[in-house]
Amino acid sequence: MESKYEAVIGLEVHAQLLTETKIFCGCSTKFGNPANTNVCPVCLGHPGVLPVLNKKVVEYAVRMGIATNCTINKKSVFARKNYFYPDLPKGYQISQFELPVCEKGFVDIVCADGTEKRLGITRIHLEEDAGKSIHDQGSETLVDVNRCGVPLIEIVSEPDMRTPEDAYLYLTKIKQLVQYLGVCDGNMEEGSLRCDANISIRPKGQKELGTKAEVKNMNSFRNVEKAIALEIERQIEIIEEGGRIVQETLLFNADTNKLASMRSKEEAHDYRYFPDPDLIPTIISEEWKKQISDSLPELPDTRKARFIEGYKLPAYDAEILTGQKELADYYECVLKETNDYKSASNWVMGEVLKTIKEEKIEISDFPVSPENLGKLINLINKNVISGKIAKDVFPVLLKDNRDPEIIVKEKNLVQITDTGAIEESVDKIISSSPNQVQEYLSGKEKVLGFFVGQIMKETKGKANPAVVNEILRNKLNTLK
Repeated sequence: MESKYEAVIGLEVHAQLLTETKIFCGCSTKFGNPANTNVCPVCLGHPGVLPVLNKKVVEYAVRMGIATNCTINKKSVFARKNYFYPDLPKGYQISQFELPVCEKGFVDIVCADGTEKRLGITRIHLEEDAGKSIHDQGSETLVDVNRCGVPLIEIVSEPDMRTPEDAYLYLTKIKQLVQYLGVCDGNMEEGSLRCDANISIRPKGQKELGTKAEVKNMNSFRNVEKAIALEIERQIEIIEEGGRIVQETLLFNADTNKLASMRSKEEAHDYRYFPDPDLIPTIISEEWKKQISDSLPELPDTRKARFIEGYKLPAYDAEILTGQKELADYYECVLKETNDYKSASNWVMGEVLKTIKEEKIEISDFPVSPENLGKLINLINKNVISGKIAKDVFPVLLKDNRDPEIIVKEKNLVQITDTGAIEESVDKIISSSPNQVQEYLSGKEKVLGFFVGQIMKETKGKANPAVVNEILRNKLNTLK
């Protein structure tokens, strides 16, 4: 049935900005403080208080707008979005409606088949966050208003996505950008990056959009992908059974992998938007915009291209290494110790990422310093140790982040390069393996692996593999 229909998907992404204070007052934005302590009369909406706009919040929105190829509007206006909910003390949320900070941008994604897609961004606007209702601590609902007034940017995409994979890749790109820009930490589990999906289906070839449903409560990238796939399937089933799609808001339950209806979906007029009378229009001058643009860091696509061009890395390596800014930074710090770009890439993508995944830590918490990893790679390249011994040294580095050269000497792991000592081991293994010698002499080259393995075992892995192979071949060939 899916071949008959086309999904139309748009995402609304809220990114909590990494400012020290809230958008309209001086309260702390620190996550994890005791409930209802990061508050004041302004963010609680007490009568007579006046909001004052945090300039850093506007700068962060402009940074994201420039990075996503948006037009930065010279003038933007704040509006009141009116609705009642227990975690919104004012009874309205200060947001932007008709005149947002940024409009008409795009990002490019690379699909699994290697094709590129350009996905439009309708707008990026500023707003304040609401508080948090807590339903799982007894029979009553508790409200924590610490989050009220925490600054957000809402990034609204065009309905350009057609598959759950498109949505996953788009969301990954947005997270990557906010982290590179330093405007948001991108942590979905803590709620600093939140995503709602608008989904509709239509017969393939039809231009008119179908009725959309909004899906909320998705706390990971994979859950976004799963929830969208479920909603597409649900809508197709309804249409095929002769029903019609109702515009509504659905909640995704990750434990049961099911969607549940929450309420009918609101339209803009339901919120009775009007300009906030306490806030003057925000003016972004060309001079300020240029200052912000000039201060932007190297963005992920540019860094990826530089890794491919400058370090001659495969595109796959560059994609993985630049996926997180901190990982790319770590890799480049390794290169301050070694100029073996590919080996450094292999170690970071292999042992480093494997450890991070197993230990469930961030790269910032990884115990081996990039300097010591670079020194370990140099020890291999200088034939002080073999690659195999390096793999044995690495777990020691994880526990005791010291200079690997000291560890190698302490544990007597220095590679044997003395040809005389290696020749003795080669002679011993050849003389004790007549059957394998005959196999080699009869043309079975693969048996060389057996000899190398036995010699490495004999030397406790310390023999130089290249020297072993050379001496072994010479010795065996003299027996022909």
